[in-house]
Amino acid sequence: MKKETIVRIQDLTGLLHALYPTALAEEWDNVGLQVGDPAAEVRKVLVCLDPTEKALAAAKEAGAQAVLAHHPLIFRPLKNLLPTDETGRTVYQAVRDGIAVLCAHTNLDRGQNGLNDWLAAALGVTHAQPLAAGDSLVKLVVFVPLGHEEAVAEALYGAGAGHIGAYDRVSFRAPGQGTFRPGPEAKPFIGTPGETERVDELRLEVILPREALSRAVSRMIKAHPYEEVAYDLIPLLNTRSDIGLGRIGRLAEPLSLETFSARVKQALCVPSLRVVGTADRKISKVAVCGGSGASLIAEAKRQGADVLVTGDVKYHEALQAQSTQMALVDAGHFGTERIMVPGLAKVMREEAGRKKLELEFIEMEGDEDPFKTI
Repeated sequence: MKKETIVRIQDLTGLLHALYPTALAEEWDNVGLQVGDPAAEVRKVLVCLDPTEKALAAAKEAGAQAVLAHHPLIFRPLKNLLPTDETGRTVYQAVRDGIAVLCAHTNLDRGQNGLNDWLAAALGVTHAQPLAAGDSLVKLVVFVPLGHEEAVAEALYGAGAGHIGAYDRVSFRAPGQGTFRPGPEAKPFIGTPGETERVDELRLEVILPREALSRAVSRMIKAHPYEEVAYDLIPLLNTRSDIGLGRIGRLAEPLSLETFSARVKQALCVPSLRVVGTADRKISKVAVCGGSGASLIAEAKRQGADVLVTGDVKYHEALQAQSTQMALVDAGHFGTERIMVPGLAKVMREEAGRKKLELEFIEMEGDEDPFKTI
């Protein structure tokens, strides 16, 4: 009989963070596990936009042990925890029903195959790239005795190093000679205590994102044959091209702003839009940012976008866009983010299957925009 593998909340959290690392989140954000016991068992997860009392009730009815939301339940430090306010009631409800609450917010917005990629795809935007620059990179340089470089390189690749654009397993290697003298208490892999050694070594260089740094160093040291590993960590001014806020790309063919707006309305299932720009304006290059992305108006204009699709646009931000001759389509915060539910559920199902974790992801139904059109 096949022994059933127990999946715990910490496994679910690890699955989420492997896809959308917490290091990608903005400094002001709060992501990850917010309520729940990391050691508790989980079999079913409800994916939703907001971790509300309604979502928790739906999770309980469906027999889910966790809620995975986009917006944080606990956003700012709590001075108290009372059932008389919305956050307090929801936390009480989660604890009482044994339902963990996790969230992926700006790390999902900025990450690869995240919310803004799904938004761009839904609107027919092709070859989408991050609109705002991603995090800076780190170069890791390690010195390895000849014959052991492949094992160390494989450990680094497995930890997320060696990616440049569409290429992976990227490294630079140069031969050299290392010298050292082991101390009396050392247990050297090569050499004798008290005697100076000269060893043919390879200088191995890889580039990696900051969030992978700790994992990469740990795996590199385990794979390295030396008792004491010589390595350098060099901060780079280069930024990652695969992550960042918003996305920008092109339509397959130019559309008028009126026709493009109709596409947005239909694709996002929103009853109405707010639009800045003339109806006959030609739209070819499109920038998108789910949620509140009006802060990217200037950057979208700089990169040649004809329109920015986002939500929560304020009056003066609309004037700013108008003054720069750039169109805006405001489809609302809810309208531009609700696609994260099927998007994240799909990605999590695929990753759980790949990791052979028996987890079921169900999608929240009946979510509604708090704003109504009358």
